[in-house]
Amino acid sequence: MSEAVSAASPSSPSNRFALAALILGGAAIGGSPIFVRLSEVGPMATAFWRVALALIPIFAFSLIRGGKDAGPKPQNLADYGLLVLPGVILAMDLAAWHLSITMTSVANATLLANLAPVFVTVIGLLFFRASVSRIFVFGLALALAGVVILKGGPSALGNGDLRGDGVAIIAAVFYAGYILSIGRLRSRFDTIRIMLWSTASAAVCVFPFGFFFEDHMLPATAYGWSIVFGLAFISHASGQVAIAYALAYLPAAFSSLTLLLQPVVAAILAWILLSEPIGLMQALGGVVVLAGIMIARRG
Repeated sequence: MSEAVSAASPSSPSNRFALAALILGGAAIGGSPIFVRLSEVGPMATAFWRVALALIPIFAFSLIRGGKDAGPKPQNLADYGLLVLPGVILAMDLAAWHLSITMTSVANATLLANLAPVFVTVIGLLFFRASVSRIFVFGLALALAGVVILKGGPSALGNGDLRGDGVAIIAAVFYAGYILSIGRLRSRFDTIRIMLWSTASAAVCVFPFGFFFEDHMLPATAYGWSIVFGLAFISHASGQVAIAYALAYLPAAFSSLTLLLQPVVAAILAWILLSEPIGLMQALGGVVVLAGIMIARRG
């Protein structure tokens, strides 16, 4: 992070706005499992449309803004490589997570992919000398416990496949790399420039997965197109952009905790849109997740 960012007070207006953006971004991404479930095309094709269609609002906004407050431009091939890198990592994350859903139980795939905050914290400690308080670690552990409860408790996690579980863990590692790479770039480039380059590179990298491993790439109906447009505009163009913005003001380890909002939001949307009831254990798990995130924020 830049010195100006690092020196900002946790209670400053910029940090409070960044926290709001972080929460809204996590909630927007939380709707992605519902969109994937309702999509008319396979998971890999859906992943492609998620990033490809998201380029429309991101590129449009960059054109409207023009050069105003656009920040520094990339100066050499190394800079362009750094801007492309998060998209490559995100493509691997999406491919691994969607593949894990087909190989193991949904509960296992969701929980293990949500281990990304753990990997962000560990990588930050080992490679970036990040400082992590005991309060943050306790909040992280509590939030992860809440996800386990929301998914039905430890007994619900025994029906998976070890290979699929391994792929889900790989997805978590990739998402951790994505968050860290975005966080490092935010000290040099503005949000829209980062998201434009990373989203475009993610679309290029994930396209072969959909083209070679799916029966068809195009949704068959207007309803099918509305689903992938919703996934692209809401979960990526809105959610990921909000998180990328917040990473200029908030630590990557805490920001990655927004991933744990996904199962909470997904459960609420499944109740509203799919008539899937929320039981006592799910409600308790959601409360524990939110409590863990609030405690981690204090750390």
